Amino acid sequence: MARKKISIIGAGNVGATCAHWAASKALGDIVLLDIVEGMPQGKALDLYEASPIEGFDARIVGTNDYADTADSDVVIITSGLPRKPGMSRDDLLAANTRIVAEVSAKVAAASPDAVLIVVSNPLDAMVYVAWKASGFPTRRVVGQAGILDTARFRAFLAEAMGCSVADIQAMLLGGHGDDMVPLPRYTTVSGIPVTQLLPKETIDAIVARTRTGGGEIVSLLKTGSAYYAPAAAAVQMAEAVLRDRKRILPCAAYCQREYNVGGYFVGVPVLLGAGGVEKVVELELTAEEWAAFNGSVQHVKELVGQVERLLG
Repeated sequence: MARKKISIIGAGNVGATCAHWAASKALGDIVLLDIVEGMPQGKALDLYEASPIEGFDARIVGTNDYADTADSDVVIITSGLPRKPGMSRDDLLAANTRIVAEVSAKVAAASPDAVLIVVSNPLDAMVYVAWKASGFPTRRVVGQAGILDTARFRAFLAEAMGCSVADIQAMLLGGHGDDMVPLPRYTTVSGIPVTQLLPKETIDAIVARTRTGGGEIVSLLKTGSAYYAPAAAAVQMAEAVLRDRKRILPCAAYCQREYNVGGYFVGVPVLLGAGGVEKVVELELTAEEWAAFNGSVQHVKELVGQVERLLG
């Protein structure tokens, strides 16, 4: 059986680390594309030379030509400008709208049957851009945000309780960034609600830290933004698609009637498999959770409004 093919657009820290995680999981052959000549070729060759040590079989190619990405099963889009200290995700909007639109159109032409996984920020708006520019059905365009955000939430909870991260399951809704909506009611430790294990003020502090988790790393690095965890999250999604694992994961997915969103990509639990987003899972929410979610969705709508003006 032919190996699956994963193309990663953008060979910076996030893209190169996506290639690393995908190779380590032996998900398939990998194409790493960037506009900078030599850089993706060098990183791909370096990663391929690790294969005898790590024991993965994969063809790993670096390129500046979209023709090399042809017939990909999954394409991960990481292209765009990274956040710098003091820069909000919204500041990135104009530049990254242009970049993601151009990339998505070229990817769609080369791989018309692929599932697109978007990582570029501001995430919820960039998934919308990729959908518009690719012309793909909504189920084959999805954004990585919720897995990263829940991973941060789970890591901080495990640290607070002194327990294994493997025992914590978490869920959140809404846009990626400061107005995400973590859901402690749906967060458990080996099936035990976290609300029974930690005091409310501790959980609230962890929720606040989760919301600004990306900014915390930007302020520490000073010259870049997070890439290990965002890349791991994107590759978890790619694995769900390539291996048809039917994972229930929080992703930025298109919602029309679901959650009364009305046609936008927002963070919700989805069933992710070979068909892309195969189902949006609707949760019962309290009045307070609905208010927070609707506030987050409103911000996404405002960003998309700006995007539509940029796209003309």
